[in-house]
Amino acid sequence: MTIEQAIAQIKAVLSYNVMTVSDQLVTLGDILFIPLLIGIGLLLSKWLIRLISKRLRNKKTDPNVIHLVERILFVIAITVIIISILDFINVPIAAFAFLSGAVAIGFGFGAQNIINNFISGWILMWERPIRIGDFLEVEETKGLVEEINTRSTRIKRVDGVHLLIPNSKLLENTVVNWTLVDPFVRCSVTVGVAYGSPARKVAELIMQATTEQTEVLKEPKPVVTFDDFGDNALMFQVTFWISSQAESGLRISKSNVRFRLEELFEESDIVVAYPQRDIHIDGSLKLIKSEVQAD
Repeated sequence: MTIEQAIAQIKAVLSYNVMTVSDQLVTLGDILFIPLLIGIGLLLSKWLIRLISKRLRNKKTDPNVIHLVERILFVIAITVIIISILDFINVPIAAFAFLSGAVAIGFGFGAQNIINNFISGWILMWERPIRIGDFLEVEETKGLVEEINTRSTRIKRVDGVHLLIPNSKLLENTVVNWTLVDPFVRCSVTVGVAYGSPARKVAELIMQATTEQTEVLKEPKPVVTFDDFGDNALMFQVTFWISSQAESGLRISKSNVRFRLEELFEESDIVVAYPQRDIHIDGSLKLIKSEVQAD
């Protein structure tokens, strides 16, 4: 068999009519060529999206805007690939109008949650009530947003565990976004000192311990209040603001203030109060001495 004969046989096999769609013949060669077109289209799409994303990052564009642009370009690329494949095999799009409508109805009833999360994901990326890098509190979970996908949002919890939260849950439930408008967070530290301590001096030391911390903002200014005459102590509280992207910043700032307070109180001989109780006994006490007899 010559090369010309082999090529002729291959062409004959590839020209075999597999189906007819709207009076258009779909050959075996067309069907085999579809995966190649899909592969080339996806590779070109990923390369183009990566190139555009790189240029946007070089211009220091908001990561949330870059993420939204990537999703939109990906959807456009998939649409172009599908239309190109149909055009290549000479199948008009109108031929799938009725079939696609029936499939869409059946798919809609069977995948309501998936569609709900998909639409919610686009709303999150478009309106941006939640952005990449935000610190969220969802029910009893706190964490940093790492990625917003079309179906779910990935959050890194404060203990390092990654969570996938459905997008619909973020829109339908109450979500606390600590950094929606700005990263400023208010903190407070409460301390009780023993009765007899100079209250004004205690307030001055608390203010000094707070303002010495570099992470404490100058505006709004820290405020020290004499809260109450407690059961065992004079209660004071200082309120201050810091700039923090996570809950760990609050704990560290409070700890720094407490460390400094302990040093200042020790220098000024001010005692941090501890629980005390006075016990009054009516009547008299009688001591009973027990004797243990050896066998």
